[in-house]
Amino acid sequence: MTIPELLKESKTGRLLAVGDIHGCLDLLQQLMQKVAPHGDDQVIFLGDYIDRGPDSRGVIDYLLDFREQWPKTIFLKGNHEAMLLNFLDGHERLRYLLNGGETTLYGYREKGRLAIPQDHLQFFRDLRLYFETEHYFFVHAGLRPGVSPQDQQEEDLLWIREDFLKSDYRWGKTIVFGHTPMRKPHLKPERIGLDTGAIYGRCLSCCDVTCRKIWTAQAQ
Repeated sequence: MTIPELLKESKTGRLLAVGDIHGCLDLLQQLMQKVAPHGDDQVIFLGDYIDRGPDSRGVIDYLLDFREQWPKTIFLKGNHEAMLLNFLDGHERLRYLLNGGETTLYGYREKGRLAIPQDHLQFFRDLRLYFETEHYFFVHAGLRPGVSPQDQQEEDLLWIREDFLKSDYRWGKTIVFGHTPMRKPHLKPERIGLDTGAIYGRCLSCCDVTCRKIWTAQAQ
């Protein structure tokens, strides 16, 4: 991307993307203190807010408050949110439990029963599959090579790994994604990967995609 294009993309503030949180509320709070969003910024969360980590419910409370403060925020659906919705609809329940869903369900138990607040349920059901700007395409997992972004299957947007990661196919925009844990942010000319394994004791990452500045938060 040329310098004029970068300036055009960022003229109204930073374009920030945040990787997979997985219930790590403390890291999310630390990270946002470092990033210090302001009114001209737009923050895109790449999905997988829940499961495996200690406080999925707290993460959703935080994100709902965050959206109140920063209305331009975009929340994408991750495969873990999709699994939770399937579980609640009575489908593939074992699959969800085997993928760390038990920790999330435990956090929503009240008086021995599952009680997810309505605003949390609406948050999960309103999540977007992707978000795009003139130069960037934000998605949880990636894209199927050879298929236009608008024709992608939901399964691929939420779950794809090797077919996307090993492909050199170009969609004409930088793809910003999470889902696949990496030891550090994946910064390539047309790919930015931001799942840096927060739930595995590594770090939670945020990237200003227009200049590729990275912020991280790591458990002490």
